[in-house]
Amino acid sequence: MNKPKMATEKGIPSSSRVLMLLGQLERLNGEAVVADIEAIRQVTGKILHLIQTQEKTRKEIMTKGSSGMEVILTSLENTRDLQTILSILCILNELLTVGGGRRVGVFVSKGGTAILLQLLVQSGKEASPSEELMLQLHSLLAKVGPKDRKFGIKARLNGALNVTVNLLKQNLQNHKLLLPCLQVLRVYSSNSVNAVSLGKSGVVELMFKVIGPYSKKNTTLLKVALDTLAALLKSKMNARRAVDRTHVPALLAIYQDWHRNDTRHRHMLIRKSILGCIKNITNIKLGRKAFIDADGMRILYNTSTECLPVRTLDPLVNTSSLIMRKCFPKNRLPLPTIKSVFHHPLPHVPASGPVAQLYSQPPGVDDVVDESDDNEDTEVDTENDTENEEDEKDHRAQNDDIETDINKLRSRQVLTRPFEELRVYERFFREFSEDFQDCEFESSKSTSPSAPDAPKPLRSIIIPTAHSTPRPLTDPRNKPPRPDKREPPRLKDTPVDLDSISISKAPESKLEFELVQGLSQLLLDTSESVNGGCGGEGPQEESGEQAVLEVPDTAALLPLHDPDLYLVMVKGTHSVPGYTEVAYPDYFGHVAPNFREHILERVYGVQRSKIFQDIERLIHPADILDKVVYDLDLQSCPVIDDGECLKFNSQFESGNLRKAVQVRKFEYDLVLNSDINSNHYHQWFYFEVSSMRVGVPYRFNIINCEKSNSQFNYGMQVLMYSVQDAISGSPRWVRTGSDICYYKNHFSRSSIAAGGQKGKSYYTMTFTVTFQHKDDVCYFAYHYPYTYSTLKMHLQKLRALRTPQIYYRQEQLCETLGGNSCPLLTITAMPESTSNDHICQFRNRPVVFLTARVHPGETNASWVMKGTLEFLMSSSPLAHSLRESYIFKIIPMLNPDGVINGNHRCSLSGEDLNRQWLTPSAELHPTIYHTKSLLQYLTAIGRTPLVFCDYHGHSRKKNVFMYGCSIKETVWQTNVSASSSDLQEDLGYRTLPKLLSQLAPAFSLSSCSFVVERSKESTARVVVWREIGVQRSYTMESTLCGCDQGKYKGLQIGTKELEEMGSQFCVALLRLRRLTSPLELRNHHTHLLDMESDLIETRCNITCPTTYVMEEDEPGFLEEVDYSAESDEENDPDVDHANLDPSSDPEFTHQDSLT
Repeated sequence: MNKPKMATEKGIPSSSRVLMLLGQLERLNGEAVVADIEAIRQVTGKILHLIQTQEKTRKEIMTKGSSGMEVILTSLENTRDLQTILSILCILNELLTVGGGRRVGVFVSKGGTAILLQLLVQSGKEASPSEELMLQLHSLLAKVGPKDRKFGIKARLNGALNVTVNLLKQNLQNHKLLLPCLQVLRVYSSNSVNAVSLGKSGVVELMFKVIGPYSKKNTTLLKVALDTLAALLKSKMNARRAVDRTHVPALLAIYQDWHRNDTRHRHMLIRKSILGCIKNITNIKLGRKAFIDADGMRILYNTSTECLPVRTLDPLVNTSSLIMRKCFPKNRLPLPTIKSVFHHPLPHVPASGPVAQLYSQPPGVDDVVDESDDNEDTEVDTENDTENEEDEKDHRAQNDDIETDINKLRSRQVLTRPFEELRVYERFFREFSEDFQDCEFESSKSTSPSAPDAPKPLRSIIIPTAHSTPRPLTDPRNKPPRPDKREPPRLKDTPVDLDSISISKAPESKLEFELVQGLSQLLLDTSESVNGGCGGEGPQEESGEQAVLEVPDTAALLPLHDPDLYLVMVKGTHSVPGYTEVAYPDYFGHVAPNFREHILERVYGVQRSKIFQDIERLIHPADILDKVVYDLDLQSCPVIDDGECLKFNSQFESGNLRKAVQVRKFEYDLVLNSDINSNHYHQWFYFEVSSMRVGVPYRFNIINCEKSNSQFNYGMQVLMYSVQDAISGSPRWVRTGSDICYYKNHFSRSSIAAGGQKGKSYYTMTFTVTFQHKDDVCYFAYHYPYTYSTLKMHLQKLRALRTPQIYYRQEQLCETLGGNSCPLLTITAMPESTSNDHICQFRNRPVVFLTARVHPGETNASWVMKGTLEFLMSSSPLAHSLRESYIFKIIPMLNPDGVINGNHRCSLSGEDLNRQWLTPSAELHPTIYHTKSLLQYLTAIGRTPLVFCDYHGHSRKKNVFMYGCSIKETVWQTNVSASSSDLQEDLGYRTLPKLLSQLAPAFSLSSCSFVVERSKESTARVVVWREIGVQRSYTMESTLCGCDQGKYKGLQIGTKELEEMGSQFCVALLRLRRLTSPLELRNHHTHLLDMESDLIETRCNITCPTTYVMEEDEPGFLEEVDYSAESDEENDPDVDHANLDPSSDPEFTHQDSLT
């Protein structure tokens, strides 16, 4: 070691006694002849005395600029005198005991760790090493080790491991020396290679000699031994060794003993350390089996139940819960196959990809229970993740996904098809060539089919009995008599039979009364309904008279809704299952509530209580009914009705519920259907429930969710529609449910369905509902349903809103795989006259291209689109100005088949259509193929759209925000070097989001991102930007939950707010036009400077290289959320394992919480 020159920092007096002594020590170290041992002893002794008696001397030695530490370490390295060594070790102990990590950091940086380890090895070679020396050395190493990242490697390379192990074996009864040895072993074991080596040396068995049953003595020693054992058991080899030696029952017995005797809960940390050992040993399959065989589930369940009343024991309950959930035997879903119940033959099967794999699988291999240990080595603590922390980890892991090829980041127009092929799309752009010579502008008629007649003020839906024939009731006297007032009317418990409906007009004299009274009551006969039950003949009235459902005219509240027209639209909708039923909410319509629906405040302990109820299924199997009450796999008779359970149904447009199993009297497990031609994508649900009891809390568990987290963990509620409320005057979807949480369950996901990843599990979304009405029929949905038939009805009604000043054209872009039409709308303003100037202005308006609903489960996108369409067709001056500014080409539903059949993400091809934009197939992806062709045609004729926006919904974020494309912002997120010329781009892509943040209260500019990722290169946004050359190419994402900023902060989002977002998007487009018009070009440079300023400010706020969302969305809960079933079972790419500190002792910094 270099001989340091003693220096003092300015301000410290040279006469300082300790500095003088350090100077003497430095001179003694530097003498060529053998130094006077006695002199060194005296100097080091005096330094030790000063340090022990005067605090300021410690500060003087450790002050920045002082070389006191180097002098002391040099003396320790050079001396061989035991007394001097002990004095120096005591000096170091005194220095490092106070001052925190900074002093230890200085010690490590000066090479102190290596000197101590070298001294330890040298001392270990002696026949009888000094006990005091070993005590001091290990005490120091225990302080230094956790702060030295390479401590484990240094110890192994120096041979220090064996010295400590041998010392431990010889001093099992010497508790004074045993404690520091165990503390050092705990640090050694944090290195995985060391842990294996120590296991081979018999350290695991040694630990079991140290730990034992409850005792008030040596608790500190026991705690350190348990922590060391837990660190060792992270090694799979050591865990197997512990299982082979039957240590699992021993650990459970020790835990039980401590639980019974620690009545005052003074040793909660020891009990938790025992659980930590059990948790690590059950990371392997053998450990889980040994735990089950030792009755571990019952032991931990009983002890945890006894701990529940004491809040301070929550860490024990949470860790026990984690272990039990991990050890809960993996099951497959209660399905014959995880493939969709429904199948649609494709024109041809793709050569590769998930659909090809699905078609090539033999029956019965698509869903297997996987208890692989492949991904169980690493401890991943997700218990304290908030929603956005989890999302940020996801994007930190995906930094490699950011596009780094500058050539691919340049937006350029690429014509992938010859213009002669694209010329066929000219017919969709008649507005570019129309001269309007035959039009009379004062009385122009729509080029669309005439609007239907206005809805009648009151009508009755005829619901026949099981054996009656549909017969219209044209006179009120034909209605069956109202039931006695003492007996409430009995609701029909299934949707309306489509082919058995007729309309009855009410006398006009009753119109005023009905408008005041609102919805009439629902009258049914007592016989079994058409859709209720399977087979058999139900009772019916002697007269064979049909039941009557009186429905009000909702036109005043819902101008675009007409139940009669909706039924007509349904008859023209083609579904794979061939639905013949209509859901009440889609027929009645939805009126947005006039009250606020707040984001649900999470109740402490709700997730934990639900998990314990799940664990009780294994503990008390006799209490479980396990009765199937609804099963779409039984096509002939999906509804099982014995009068003792709820009735379920999902056989209507957009419905999704595959199976319902009654677990307990008032608890049901629900299984969602996969997307057609797929074996996954379970998120969207829409189903009917009836035959409920009033005032009883029912628990519903959707058990095959796939995403690792959900807004259901952060205040989002499910949606419910009550038919009783609807006929009482409140036809609306409302947020409902309590005790809502989302967590990993014990149902194993097949690696086939999980993209080849092993060890994956499904997630449970659970909620509790107490029904308010007897004999009600209620519907539950993931989000506000918006069916394809609803779209067709809305478009039909929109045509009726056309005025002579509006140019509106609706065409069929193409036919889908399922035989449904994909509508294309053209909306703009009629020219003021047939003069050349007006016609030229009309033809040369910039194009705005809008699409929506490529993902069927993102129904909020359709509600935003509805707001956009209603604004465009309105008579307001702003709407008129907007129509005069642009030609709008709109495809309001890119995936009609997926919407109709209740898919969440895919079309009938079994593929995500928003990943097909690079090379869409005309046969498999017709809507994408022809939409891209429209855009290519526009580019080919020099009419590239000014704006392209694809409306979407986001399931894991709040607010409304946009994704765009920017070469500059993408490069900023990477380490790629790029020239200034490469980064030149017009910042106009930020204008529209900036305008929206000023106009729309739900919009959040800080949540927007303009980074281009490789995984998104085949999405609409990126392809339209890169190939079509649209600078302002966006995806607009709307939350499924609610907002955490602005006017709607703390509120769940509803259809009113979504429609408002659609209309505000239009207003922003109008302002954008003014900013980009020639008259405003003089101010455009100033505007771009503002954009540049915003961009730089945003960049400065980035604290880590994430893809988007630069601020934490979610505050921490009092009780942190754990949304995984076992935090260490998966090799989760979302977690940065390199940052985990296995030697840390988390119970001293925070409590493990599991809600």
